[in-house]
Amino acid sequence: MFPVEPIRLLLNEWDPIGVADSVDDEYDCLVWPLLSRLRAGAGVDGIREYLRHEMSDHFGLTADVDAIAERLVSWWRSR
Repeated sequence: MFPVEPIRLLLNEWDPIGVADSVDDEYDCLVWPLLSRLRAGAGVDGIREYLRHEMSDHFGLTADVDAIAERLVSWWRSR
């Protein structure tokens, strides 16, 4: 079983759109792709690149992804 809930929680804490208090599944489209990348050994740069692309192409915004990329990779490596 994959640890999707911690990723979901981290994304909701980050909440670049500002809707996580109302909609707790807004970022679920990112969970499995992130998990897949983390399992494949992606580092902060790879996660950062993926999130920048998704924020721009899927969500239509520019968001600071540096801190969340670091948190995701740190969480993955510490589990």
